[in-house]
Amino acid sequence: MLFHVKPRGLFITFEGMDGSGKTTQMHRLAARLRSQGRTVLETAEPGGPPVAMKIRRILLDSANQELSPATEILLYFASRAQNVDEWILPALGRGEIVLSDRFTDSSLVYQGCGRELGAQAVEALDRIACRGLKPDLTLLVDVDAEASLARARARNVAEPHCETRMDDQSIEFHRKVYDAYHALAAAESERVKLVNGRTDIDAIEQEVWSIVSRYV
Repeated sequence: MLFHVKPRGLFITFEGMDGSGKTTQMHRLAARLRSQGRTVLETAEPGGPPVAMKIRRILLDSANQELSPATEILLYFASRAQNVDEWILPALGRGEIVLSDRFTDSSLVYQGCGRELGAQAVEALDRIACRGLKPDLTLLVDVDAEASLARARARNVAEPHCETRMDDQSIEFHRKVYDAYHALAAAESERVKLVNGRTDIDAIEQEVWSIVSRYV
């Protein structure tokens, strides 16, 4: 039987295009919060616990281009379900601050819109995997599709690895994702806050903190 969870901690997610700098900003926010004595759990999707990391390797491996959209979204939510059950909910239950690099919003824009599977499919899987858990705050680090893709591909050349399957998608796919992120921010403006990702790292960090400080 599915049920809705009511955690006690604070759940903050970072969203944005690959190459937007959201991961760096999440780590910086975690360090700032810890310096203030807060207990912080950092996680990333797909991934987190060991089982979810195994799923991550399948999803992001550039050798797995044959993954169908349906398989892709099911694997993302399988990873997310493990992350929620093993890491996120227990930490929130202890009253900790959880920072996640991506969550269901990513599936909504990448698979729901980019892969054209639709919001209803994403929402149905979210009810099973997350059981009502939504971020208290989502920081959308905003960089346009062309710039973010160029950054991601430059990073992949500088630091060769196999986790490039999503970066290898067409610019048209990434433009769909970008437009979907902006539609999400407009529809859920109370939760989803746009952060200017086109400026320098320190300025982005200050903007992030100006938003987060109202929640902590």
